[in-house]
Amino acid sequence: MSLTTLDARTALVAIDLQAGITGMPTQPYPAADVVSRTAELADAFRSRGLPVVLVRVSFAPDWADAVPGRTEQQARGLAFPEGWDVIVDELSGHPGDIRVTKHNWSAFHGTDLDVQLRRRGITQIVLTGISTSIGVESTARDAYAHGYHVTLATDAMADSDPEAHAGSVERIFPRLGESGTTADVLELLSKTHA
Repeated sequence: MSLTTLDARTALVAIDLQAGITGMPTQPYPAADVVSRTAELADAFRSRGLPVVLVRVSFAPDWADAVPGRTEQQARGLAFPEGWDVIVDELSGHPGDIRVTKHNWSAFHGTDLDVQLRRRGITQIVLTGISTSIGVESTARDAYAHGYHVTLATDAMADSDPEAHAGSVERIFPRLGESGTTADVLELLSKTHA
């Protein structure tokens, strides 16, 4: 599907582009490419006065704010190195950006993201980040359920599992919004937000 439009009030939402996550191997794009493409989008959004939301995942040292459910793959209790949850330099340093800290997969659950967007009149979000099948997909699902138009910059996201990435891009995202490349989003942005 090709991108059709970007609403007058569209925000860029970047998921988990932080030191500890961008340092892991990702597929089908290296994390460095995801970061550079997201930074390019962020610069374009900022230059047009459109919001940029930087989402990070973090937990208290005792994991008291982590999701408590039992799963077959438990992350609970892992020790993360100091600074693992710091947003990468390529995206930080812009005081006008909205910052959201999440403790779940979705950037909407248990955060003020929806309030931040609605108070700014945002009706559409463009999503990027790591990982495609977890943080990005969960946020896309919730954005759709909250009534936002969702655009997914599929070359500005990656996953630890290439099959999981492909499953999200090919099977889930078409049901939640419109997908395109970073170049597609930038081209549409230049036409709709000159």
